[in-house]
This record gives sequence, structure tokens and C-alpha cells, in this order.
Amino acid sequence: MNLLLPRLYPILDRGYFADGGRLLAAAEELLAAGVTVLQYRNKNGSARQMLDEAMQLRALIQNRAQFFMNDRADLAVAAGCDGVHVGQDDLSPEGARRVIGNQMWLGVSTHNPEQLRLADATSADYLAIGPVFQTSSKEKPDPVVGLEGVRLARSQTRKPVVAIGGITRANARSVIDAGADSVAVIANLLHNPRKSAEEFFRILR
Repeated sequence: MNLLLPRLYPILDRGYFADGGRLLAAAEELLAAGVTVLQYRNKNGSARQMLDEAMQLRALIQNRAQFFMNDRADLAVAAGCDGVHVGQDDLSPEGARRVIGNQMWLGVSTHNPEQLRLADATSADYLAIGPVFQTSSKEKPDPVVGLEGVRLARSQTRKPVVAIGGITRANARSVIDAGADSVAVIANLLHNPRKSAEEFFRILR
């Protein structure tokens, strides 16, 4: 089954929200704007908190969007997510696939050509490349790959490519033009999520 990713891939990073209520409110705004995929990312919460919030998000999203869990394949299954996204320091792609089975989507983060080549050989449904630009969403980000890194990633795989890292309304179009199928955005959607997402849609059409 081929995954068709939308141009905009919003990530709800729990670290940016004071409480779960604000997280859910942002998710509702993004859904109202018409987003069709959402990822829940929580780098510091307990498994209990992550599962609880993921289940609340799943109940809110229902069938309005594809719902991905970051890192935790086990919690993605428990919360009824549509997929999981793993990084280089998380469960391996094939380890994650054994947990989620063949009915859920699998995304993998990569940061250089070698990582992308290895991830391309796995059962991952899409590959992420980044950070494309300087980013504030990671404490110790990998080296910036730039638009050239996106072009190289596009040439290395037939799988959908998601670009991530420092992507804003000002530079998103250039990332798509460089070959990305989708742009993952965290910080640039935080202020007035619905209006921000709608602006991204206008830019990325």
C-alpha cells in the first residue's frame, strides 16, 4: 500500500505546550484548517502520559487525518495510531515493523546520504531528511543538510521524502521545489495554528 503524503506534515511537539489541553486545542485548529496528517512527539514524558495523550488525540482526530506517534512503536499500537516515526537512536525500522505489523505506516528519520541509503532498503513507507535549515526543536541537532541535501535525498529513493528542520512559510516552497514530497513543521505552526496551516496550504499548492 502506497502512502500519499500531503505537502504539509504538522508535528505536535509536547515540549511546546504547557498542558495536554493546549495540545488538543492546537490539534483541533490544525484539523479545522484541513491537515490530513498529524504526528505526536513527546521526548520527555512518561509512557503513561504519552499513551494517555495519544489516545485523546486519536479520539479527537478519528478519521479526519492519519495519526503518527513519534519514537514509540508499542504506544502507537496501543493508542490505535495509523503509523509510527522512528529516529536514528530509536528502535530500528525493522524492529519497529515487527511491533506494528504490516497494516501501519512507518517513517524513518535520516540526516545524511548513508543513513538514507540504509533506511531506503528497509520496509519504511517514507523517509525524512533534515535538518534542512537551522532548527530550535532539538537540543543537539544534526548538521544542516540544506536544499542540496533534499535534492540528493530525492535522487536516492523512490519513497516519499519528508523534509524537516527549520521549515517556515518563507522557505517551504523552496524545499518542495528541491524535491521533497512533504514538509514537516513544528515551531512555525505554534502561533495561531489554523491560520498558519492555511497559509502553508496557499504557499504549497
